[in-house]
Amino acid sequence: MVVSELTAGIVVVLLVILAALVLFATEPVPIDITAIGIMVALMVLEPWTRVLPTEGVSGFASTATVTVLAMFVLSYGVQRTGAVQILGRKIAGFTREDENRQLGATIGVVAPISGFINNTAAVAILMPMVTDLAHEGKTSPSKLLLPLSYASMFGGTLTLIGTSTNILASDLSARLAVDHPDLHAFSMFEFTALGLLVSVVGAAYLMTVGKWLTPARIPVRDDLTEEFELEEYLTEVVVEEDSPLVGRIVADALAETDFDIDLLQLIRGRQTFVEPLGPKEIQAGDVFALRTDRETLVDLLDAEGLSLLPEVDVTDEELEERGDAERSLVEVVIAPRSSLVGETLASASFRDRYDATVLALRRGPEYIRKRMDHTALRVGDTLLVQATEDSISRLNVNRDFIVAQEIERPDYRESKIPLAVGIVTVVVTVAALDLLPIMVSALAGALAMVVTGVLKPPEVYEAVEWDVIFLLAGVIPLGIALEKTGGADLLADLVVASADFLPAIAVLGLFYVVTAALTNVISNNASVVLMIPVAAEAAAQLGANAFAFVLAVTFAASTAFMTPVGYQTNLFVYGPGGYKFTDYMRVGGPLQLVFALVTTFGIAAIWGV
Repeated sequence: MVVSELTAGIVVVLLVILAALVLFATEPVPIDITAIGIMVALMVLEPWTRVLPTEGVSGFASTATVTVLAMFVLSYGVQRTGAVQILGRKIAGFTREDENRQLGATIGVVAPISGFINNTAAVAILMPMVTDLAHEGKTSPSKLLLPLSYASMFGGTLTLIGTSTNILASDLSARLAVDHPDLHAFSMFEFTALGLLVSVVGAAYLMTVGKWLTPARIPVRDDLTEEFELEEYLTEVVVEEDSPLVGRIVADALAETDFDIDLLQLIRGRQTFVEPLGPKEIQAGDVFALRTDRETLVDLLDAEGLSLLPEVDVTDEELEERGDAERSLVEVVIAPRSSLVGETLASASFRDRYDATVLALRRGPEYIRKRMDHTALRVGDTLLVQATEDSISRLNVNRDFIVAQEIERPDYRESKIPLAVGIVTVVVTVAALDLLPIMVSALAGALAMVVTGVLKPPEVYEAVEWDVIFLLAGVIPLGIALEKTGGADLLADLVVASADFLPAIAVLGLFYVVTAALTNVISNNASVVLMIPVAAEAAAQLGANAFAFVLAVTFAASTAFMTPVGYQTNLFVYGPGGYKFTDYMRVGGPLQLVFALVTTFGIAAIWGV
């Protein structure tokens, strides 16, 4: 393409895209905020981007955005009945201590479920079950959690409603049909044959090569204090007669100290006190169970008139027994969209707010046991928490967290399981038979969830992942700008020009690889918006099947295996699995290559190039 055809409008849009890619990759602000910033920038720069205000906000009224919103409600309705957990437990009962059975059950449950409910929700629901399954079966959770994430991704390719990416791609394909007659909106099961092929190959890989490559980072749990290597950080001290702490209130004494300590229990004679400890008056002879490090302990003993109890080995079992089984240790994962992301335990007042004490923090393979109160929390961080059963139950229903072990929820609406499953089945059937558009059937299904009592009206708003809605609404205008300024044509020209010596099927594979690489760094929805217009135009210039190229981009954007940040489910399992960043490349890299070949040749065989 000659330089003269590089217009000012194209330059401006490409600069906006470059800025967006940097912001999506580095995340100095949440990606939904970046998306809104993109939308505003495109409208402000309208003389160059050609995005009118009505087009700038059109993403909010897009059929893709509304359909995704309705699907969140449908997924949450199924979730609130406990149907997925019950199914998971029934299948897990057959696995025992056989790792192959455990792996097969994990893949076999999450993949088909992810075809019909949001895959991030499926992983969040099933992760506690899989973690417990691993420990009970004497298997490292690391061997199952990464396959759980990967299987949810390729399971999402089974149907139109498997991921928000599929729905967005369908909407883009329908809009581009004006200039590309071989494009159209996807039907419910239009690419299910390819999804099944990809899922079978993916499952076979995870059961063989993937099983060998997946590391066992987390040991089988016998004691959570051992798993988090807390043996040197938990100890007990006794208050001496001449201690300056005698007669003081615990809350005041802790507030005035600069020592990095957490008070877990107060033992006085035969009584053991747990939260709230702040109002207790300290007496001589009181025994405190503490979380601190050795260096701090030495300084603390000298400064506060405390003595170390001899031969103390504090385990989670001992902590629970001394608390009369009132308090337990659990792992809690910081969820995406958590209000605690960017906060610290101190700024969030975690201990007072949740009546729980954090003993350690695991970030991937890294353990943080010192100065945790001042560590900014990230998505996927795993907290080792000591709390009462009531507090753990509250954490379990709080959408800021995922409790990484199964907790009984008495509020599951199990009697509504037939209704919830029936509603989803009707939605899928009506859309599949083309009796109603998917947006209309999904909205009707969401309304039916409330009318039948599967969900309460306020829960409809809780069900929606609003950051995804704003992300979709924000990035859709970027695709409009790319098309209207000729940016898509220019990028397609460059791809086609560089592929003069390649057959069309190789260019198809190139689009898969480029989209997959992009999705491993930025949002999958942003990748689809950027790549689908380019893929459609490139296909037109090659005289190829535009639908095949759009489908390659769609599948690539739904299968980001090579980084923990490439897909939300990868972040879900990052902390609980104790994975290193390189583990995703080690296990996911070969799988990504296998999928590039299977998807490319599968599309060519089914739809032609």
